Amino acid sequence: MDIARRNNVTVTGRAGGPVLLLAHGFGCDQNMWRLVAPALAERYQVVLFDYVGSGRADPSAWDEGRYSSLEGYALDVLEICEELDLRDVTFVGHSVSAMVGVLAAAKAPRRISRLVMVAPSPRYIDDDGYRGGFSAEDIDELLESLESNYLGWSAAMAPVIMGNADRPELGQELTASFCATDPDMARVFARTTFLSDSRKDLRTVTVPTLILECRQDMIAPREVGAYVRDVIPGSRLVTLEATGHCPQLSAPQATTGAITDFIAAA
Repeated sequence: MDIARRNNVTVTGRAGGPVLLLAHGFGCDQNMWRLVAPALAERYQVVLFDYVGSGRADPSAWDEGRYSSLEGYALDVLEICEELDLRDVTFVGHSVSAMVGVLAAAKAPRRISRLVMVAPSPRYIDDDGYRGGFSAEDIDELLESLESNYLGWSAAMAPVIMGNADRPELGQELTASFCATDPDMARVFARTTFLSDSRKDLRTVTVPTLILECRQDMIAPREVGAYVRDVIPGSRLVTLEATGHCPQLSAPQATTGAITDFIAAA
């Protein structure tokens, strides 16, 4: 199979430069990086892609069994790295993709040498001594609503996830992204995302790691960022002057600056 076509891979930026692999989160596609990719491309070779089941990835490659676990998405990442022979990659993962990056780095440390986690969460459901931001009942209701009326759920939830009520165009963009995703595939990705528990996987991280959180984020509260920092030895936590769950759209300059500063110092 042509992996580049399967995952709608786009390569831009400085040929031969340090490689950044940008990975989108649930309900999104590579277009979510459109405000940071051009600035990053001035210094780096930037690789963008869509997970199977998202964006313009080949829908015929969809396999519910594979994509019912985060390992399936990590396999997409590793196959892209192998197809393009990417090495010494800085993996930039948004939301659930931060945990996908953790899994990929553990499997291929020679290919992925740095992690940037943008609004990460290893577990969305609260647990003893851990605050993920949601009760089990909250997640059950969220998934039930999503599965019964995906388009209605998208229209209601996307602006809340985006935050920035004073900039409604951002919520509208996320709504459009959600609604463009095949509902059946989105339901699988949603369950994989919101029911995941990657806390143990964080302990496998041995590469330099940057954690980017927003000042206010209903999906990944600040307790989560502190938890991830405390579990990953030597990781750096930066709180962006931004709100919502998608700082690459709401605060692109701050997001870009944090990434470039991290790579320069690593």
